[in-house]
Amino acid sequence: MVGQAELVDRVKAYDPKFDEAILNRAYDFSKQAHGSQTRDSGALYFSHPLEVADILTNYRLDGASIVTALLHDTLEDTETTESDIREIFGDEIAQLVDGVTKLTRLELQSNKAKQAENFRKFVLATSRDIRVLLVKLADRLHNMRTIQHVDKPERRRRIARETMDIYAPLAARIGMHDIKDELEDLAFAELNPDARDSILRRLTFLREEGGNLVERIIAELNRVMTDEGIAATVSGREKSPYSIWRKMQRQQVEFEQLSDIMAFRIVVDEVLDCYRTLGIIHGQYRVVPGRFRDYLSNPKPNGYQSLHTGVLGPEKHRIEVQIRTDKMHDIAERGVAAHWRYSDSGAGPISTAGIADGKQYRWLQELLDILDDAAGPEDFLEHTKLEMFSDQVFGFSPKGEVYALPRGATPIDFAYAVHTEVGDHCVGAKINGRDMPLRTQLQNGDQVEILTSENQTPSPNWEQLVVTGKARARIRRVLRHQQLEQYAELGRGIIEKAFLRHDEALDEDKLAGVLSEFHAESVEDLYALVGQGVHTGRAVMRILFPDKAGNGGRQASGSIFSLRRSRRNSSKASEHSVPINGLIPGMAVHLAKCCYPLPGDRIVGVATTGKGVTVHTIDCMTLEAFAESPERWVDVSWDVDDEDAAKQVSRLNVTLANAPGSLGELANTIAQAGGNISNLKFTNRNPDFFDMTVDIEVDNNKHLNDVMTALRAGRSVSSVDRARS
Repeated sequence: MVGQAELVDRVKAYDPKFDEAILNRAYDFSKQAHGSQTRDSGALYFSHPLEVADILTNYRLDGASIVTALLHDTLEDTETTESDIREIFGDEIAQLVDGVTKLTRLELQSNKAKQAENFRKFVLATSRDIRVLLVKLADRLHNMRTIQHVDKPERRRRIARETMDIYAPLAARIGMHDIKDELEDLAFAELNPDARDSILRRLTFLREEGGNLVERIIAELNRVMTDEGIAATVSGREKSPYSIWRKMQRQQVEFEQLSDIMAFRIVVDEVLDCYRTLGIIHGQYRVVPGRFRDYLSNPKPNGYQSLHTGVLGPEKHRIEVQIRTDKMHDIAERGVAAHWRYSDSGAGPISTAGIADGKQYRWLQELLDILDDAAGPEDFLEHTKLEMFSDQVFGFSPKGEVYALPRGATPIDFAYAVHTEVGDHCVGAKINGRDMPLRTQLQNGDQVEILTSENQTPSPNWEQLVVTGKARARIRRVLRHQQLEQYAELGRGIIEKAFLRHDEALDEDKLAGVLSEFHAESVEDLYALVGQGVHTGRAVMRILFPDKAGNGGRQASGSIFSLRRSRRNSSKASEHSVPINGLIPGMAVHLAKCCYPLPGDRIVGVATTGKGVTVHTIDCMTLEAFAESPERWVDVSWDVDDEDAAKQVSRLNVTLANAPGSLGELANTIAQAGGNISNLKFTNRNPDFFDMTVDIEVDNNKHLNDVMTALRAGRSVSSVDRARS
């Protein structure tokens, strides 16, 4: 364990301007505050903050960070208060210690909601000062190095899973790859020890078989560099067990099928030397196709720069070669911590604003954007994991701007990466100059042009097309807002018709007087609750007009049979029916998949708590299930303008002759009648006929009848009927 004087000397060696008195004061304060507290290993607890501080000196962090490391557990584990820290050490260190403490509290929560809330607070603290994250990563690294002393296996697994899910990706995001690699490997040893041991045994076997293979390859690469007059430092290593295991999982291959478990690094003086070295390596050895990556011209979001290539190298071994300058290597190894060394101001940290504004920290701003759009802490934590866990592809805007996105990203993800407003109004995309569907997955180097329209808003199916947390959080937020508006519109219609049935006009003053009965904060809120199906129009009327509640008003509903009879006998919608107009199916209003109602059909709605109203045709057999719950029925009718109506899907049961060209004739007949097949499924086959279901997009029930008439006139169709449950 490092001593007090040694710790001071280490900090002063790279930050000579820092006041060593405050460091000595923090050392003494932390040691006294923790007193005789011990860790699971039996060692004095003070050894932990001291080791965390020592880890940070290896990254040459400023003195304030080292002081924070010494004090980071005092608020959580001792009687020290934040005001004590502020009084003795000042505002800067007090804020840093408080930020680290917020994430420490996250670990102590078993409740997922509390855990997510503390992570939200931590992201806010990190956005103000990145050093909070650096101290926390060092804290987690030391805890993982000593995890074997934790008695309970389930607690060890929880800590390891949390490390893998949150801390290792965060370390990668700020470019601290050696910390990320060690955290992943330590967590892997706890979460999947058998797999790790198996990989280690195989690596040991390869080392024994190959002897000093790594040294021989390094010597060969050094000779090649010297012969070509390139001043370079060559190093090599085996990839970590977790890195190997992850590649086996991703590529679905066995260990023996992996060819590049060794990586070699060539560090040169200048950027031009990087490209010269690449040319020499490619000229000397056969290139493995598809393995070249240029992170010099397109750096990763965390600032990482290097050339990567795969070659059939010395002794015919397939190896990965990374080529970079000394400065790039420093940043690759130490990430954000390396910027302390290269800041214009010399020793000491770069300003927080400078860090937040840099392109390599765009991800941090994106986390804050997710925070704005997320419905709650758990939603935020889910989207944050989406944002942090991903292999990346790089897309270009028409102006040449580069956007790093997760593998599998679509043009919608790209649009939201450009700007939230661009994403919200996206209607199409051109990829490399060609119009492509929004579901298209982007590839490295694609040029993406987003087409927008002021009239466009996010569609409910977009959520299935995106992979970035930022895009998904924003889409969900907009859809929640739209859905709430539609619930309120539907609920207002239901209550207004309920007033009519009681020979009353809608009176919002009366509604305002009974809000407490329904736990609503406003009349609009009450409308939304009724639209969601949490409360019914009848329930509202019973509270408002108790004297009329006995007979349910002038137009009380009877049985489902009388409802069907009245609707069949009426050619017009009831004056008390709620109009279905302007509501997006699948949000406040759902069109039943059992009977596929169409404009023009006589319909009835069924309210479901939290889901709004599901619309059925009046003769749908599913309604029998609600015969004993008439309070859930909603009298609804179509109010759709034929010119502006969206296409709706209906389902047909078709029996088709098993003959050449019959299926083509079916499709052609539907197309000529103005319909569009959205799905087709065979349900039965025999030598003479096929039975199938055909989903068709049509305008209304009259249009569907025209399609059915045209099909019946064809020679190949034996029968066609509308599907009913």
